[in-house]
Amino acid sequence: MLNWKRTTPPSLIESNSNLSQTPFQSESKLQSHSSKTEDKASENVLRPQRLKDYIGQKEIKANLEVFLKAAQKRNESMEHVLLHGPPGLGKTSLAMILAREMKVNIKNTSGPAIERPGDLAALLTNLKAGDVLFIDEIHRLRPAVEEILYSAMEDFCLDLVVGKGPSARSMRLTLPSFTLIGATTKLSNISSPLRDRFGNVLKLNFYEVEDIKAIIIRSASILNIDIENEAALCLAQSSRRTPRIANRLLRRARDYSHVHNEEKIRLSTVRATLDLLGIDAMGLNSTDRRLLSIMADQFQGGPVGLSTLSAASHEERATIEDIYEPYLMQLGFLKRTPKGRLLTEKVYNHLGIKSK
Repeated sequence: MLNWKRTTPPSLIESNSNLSQTPFQSESKLQSHSSKTEDKASENVLRPQRLKDYIGQKEIKANLEVFLKAAQKRNESMEHVLLHGPPGLGKTSLAMILAREMKVNIKNTSGPAIERPGDLAALLTNLKAGDVLFIDEIHRLRPAVEEILYSAMEDFCLDLVVGKGPSARSMRLTLPSFTLIGATTKLSNISSPLRDRFGNVLKLNFYEVEDIKAIIIRSASILNIDIENEAALCLAQSSRRTPRIANRLLRRARDYSHVHNEEKIRLSTVRATLDLLGIDAMGLNSTDRRLLSIMADQFQGGPVGLSTLSAASHEERATIEDIYEPYLMQLGFLKRTPKGRLLTEKVYNHLGIKSK
């Protein structure tokens, strides 16, 4: 039961939070975050608008096309969807595409932003029939907030408690039919009761290099960038098979070409840009190579425990496990064993060192 109290939706709180800042504070923040704002704006421009424009993830697209057409034929809201996978693979883009394909409104929020049950209740009661509620990082919802979602997802209702003490009474508020789309990078952190209430659970995998190349060429055309085919392929190979990273590297290559008065992004431009960023031909950055070198030199290739590797590299356990390990394992450079992390022969070939 939810003890009902009128609250301001998180989105409204966030949008009004800057009103109390002085002009000097606002100007300082604007200057310090100008590059991030530009990248964020470019990212929004580059998002595909329709499912047919979405490149890669063929199995997911095929499933979603069936789900969409079935819901449209029945004139119903689409079943709740849970998207999970590493960051930067397009979960938010898919959520926006689904809302656009269903021709309904979408409200965006995130798990950490919904601090109280009243915040979620305010969001749900403002939805119209057929609308989409998108919750990013849904695994970070507080337990009290998550419990409110159970009846909302299954029965489209909210159980409220009005008043306090002996005069308190329960009330059930009916909600319009809506679609909840959740996105998470940690599926295991979502409780079973919540996970089982999603009708469609879809996993996004790392992209193929050819798909990333197609994304780069598409993004270049949107940003009016002239890029050679070989340059696009080189960027794709260095983008960790992730569209967000591919678009970021494309923007950095564009910056380099503008600074050096080059009208086209050539292979030499891309290589020079990657050298400046410390990224090699397989997408490994300096931290990736340092982790691999530490394992090879100090621990003879392993096995080495995560805590030991964290202490030796001065990187947090969660950072190694969530950011660096997934891609290294995709490349076949790293293996997880009961005794710890173990390097493969591919690492020694890539780093140009002898196996010990």
